[in-house]
Amino acid sequence: MSTTPFEKLITRNWGKPGSHTLDGYKKNGGYKALEKALEMGPAAIIDAVKKSNLRGRGGAGFPTGMKWSFVPRDSPKPKYLAVNGDESEPGTFKDRYILENDPHMMLEGIAIASYALDVHTCYVYLRGEFKKQAEILQKALDEAYQAGIFGKKLLGRDYPLDCYVVRGAGAYICGEETALLESLEGKKGWPRLKPPFPAVVGLFGCPTVVNNVETLASVPHVIERGAEWYAKLGPERSGGTRVVCLSGSVNRPGVYEIPLHVTVRELIESPQYGQGMPPGRKVKAVIPGGSSAPVLSGDEIDVALEFEALKNVQNMAGSGGVIVMDDQTCMVRALWRVARFYAEESCGQCTPCREGTAWQTRIIRAIEEGRGQPGDVEKLLNVVQAIAPYPPIGLGNTICALGDAAALPTHSFVTKFRAEFEAHIQEKRCPFGAGHHGWGHFGSGGFA
Repeated sequence: MSTTPFEKLITRNWGKPGSHTLDGYKKNGGYKALEKALEMGPAAIIDAVKKSNLRGRGGAGFPTGMKWSFVPRDSPKPKYLAVNGDESEPGTFKDRYILENDPHMMLEGIAIASYALDVHTCYVYLRGEFKKQAEILQKALDEAYQAGIFGKKLLGRDYPLDCYVVRGAGAYICGEETALLESLEGKKGWPRLKPPFPAVVGLFGCPTVVNNVETLASVPHVIERGAEWYAKLGPERSGGTRVVCLSGSVNRPGVYEIPLHVTVRELIESPQYGQGMPPGRKVKAVIPGGSSAPVLSGDEIDVALEFEALKNVQNMAGSGGVIVMDDQTCMVRALWRVARFYAEESCGQCTPCREGTAWQTRIIRAIEEGRGQPGDVEKLLNVVQAIAPYPPIGLGNTICALGDAAALPTHSFVTKFRAEFEAHIQEKRCPFGAGHHGWGHFGSGGFA
């Protein structure tokens, strides 16, 4: 646990007048980190990001500096930076708030990363539904061009850098980095086989780094305050703070920036964050990292919302989407909702995912509607094994991780709440009745 006093980084300007404008950002020290980075030089920037233990905030949690170091410096091809602002993971809604409240923080991170990686063209790929966020970001980008931060010179230095905002068509699969690159190239958003990896063969066949919105918004803080300071904010292998999304059966759902030692229970119960459950309700289950993460039962929530801590309990921090379900939630119906989503969003390229996601959805629906048969639970687990062998860790039979994303929740729901699935089959009905939905109570929203 860090001994450094907690302070907000990513959300520090939220709620301040004009925080989304260039003037507002500069009043709070904006672009000072870029000035410092330009004096440090590319190699020193990459080294600092490595030492900071900044990990990707989009889902996989891969060390950012290591990812940057994979780009071949001596490649004669142009290099690209692609920003993943698709944010299509159910239960996740933090990146859109970053874009709305402080887009220049991400733009400064883009500028620093581009300079470090010898990138002169960057694309910010946003989910198609993010019309409002795209407009705010484009205005911020226009301000940066007019101020000479982007364009023919990078903050006055002879280093051209162009950045473009691109909106997709609202496909979940385009949150996967290679499908995102395919979409940017104007093709169907189908994931690519790896290797080769994007760092070597990415956008237009050139070296490319794909980073998440929150990841890049974190970079200025690493440079501004130093790698050692940033690393000490978190545990040994994870630096900085984290922005998480809390939804479901809590009194105060919203977007919160937290130290990485905060547990799932603390996020739900603390007066700073979720402020507990609605009267008379108890925690039955929690999804800790977006809907693709395995579910935690109510007695497993004393675990930190940190990459390694969740990995140690065979779970994942994912995209930071924490979904709370209370004791009146039907777990079969909740899983049906999750499974249906992945069946609809499968791109269809791989047989195990295309057929398996639809198959498991049909079985779960039959169980929920009282049409389940003895043996259906075992059949469901067999389908999961065919999509992603060796759950709960997952070892996919598919090109991308969407198969894992569909299979791992199903495995965890069924193994941890099997009695509920069996009760549906034995009683030939949902024991929770038609009036109880899959996620539990929803309170009023907000962010802090």
